Amino acid sequence: MKILVALKQVPDTESRIKIVEAGCTIDQTDIKWITNPNDEYALEEALRLKEAKGAEVTAVSIGVEKARDVLRNALALGADSAVLIKTDAIDDPLAVAKTLATFISGKSFDLIFFGHKGYGNDNGCVGAMTAELLGLPQAHVVTKLEISDGAFRAEREGDTGTEIIEGGLPAVITAQRGLNEPRYASLKGIMAAKKKPIEEVDCPLVDAAIRVSALSLPAPRSEGKRLDGDPASQATALATLLRDEAKVL
Repeated sequence: MKILVALKQVPDTESRIKIVEAGCTIDQTDIKWITNPNDEYALEEALRLKEAKGAEVTAVSIGVEKARDVLRNALALGADSAVLIKTDAIDDPLAVAKTLATFISGKSFDLIFFGHKGYGNDNGCVGAMTAELLGLPQAHVVTKLEISDGAFRAEREGDTGTEIIEGGLPAVITAQRGLNEPRYASLKGIMAAKKKPIEEVDCPLVDAAIRVSALSLPAPRSEGKRLDGDPASQATALATLLRDEAKVL
């Protein structure tokens, strides 16, 4: 069984975001970059299938040189190989899906894993788009997955309860929190990953339908108010503020 896991490099959620003067991208000077947290569930599921069924796991990422860190981490966790599709940042999810579909086509992967959405731009359709472009069955936002006899059975939480999706392989699966608990890399794995090669692939030119014209930070929040006194007087003051200022009473 051959498995591909698509990984995205995103800013750490604790990073303080600044916007460059041009206003169409973020200032990357002090940004710490990490693996998209949702992709960690996808990678963990692939590694569990490797351990249970002897699967071969390949990690792939689209980006510039610094995206190697994401792939190096995947190798440290247990991926067998890694591929960097080199290109400048792509903000259009369809362009990303087309790029991945071109890379995947003809490579005989049995399973293709994605996180169900990416932090940053919050795109949640790359996995589904890639499946459509490749003509493959798919299961989105999966919380349980079983693979047997060339088929999959997936569960996800819907508005009315648990939904079950079944289909044949090859297939595309997007993972979310609840599918598993991602592991940490061991020191042995980290050291071994430093010696493993990362294949580089030139990115075919894909026209983007979406382009970012401007970015802006949310308006700063107004300062809070401290209510002094005993609990009874604080409750009275709070009710007055909610009625007269917030207009919610």
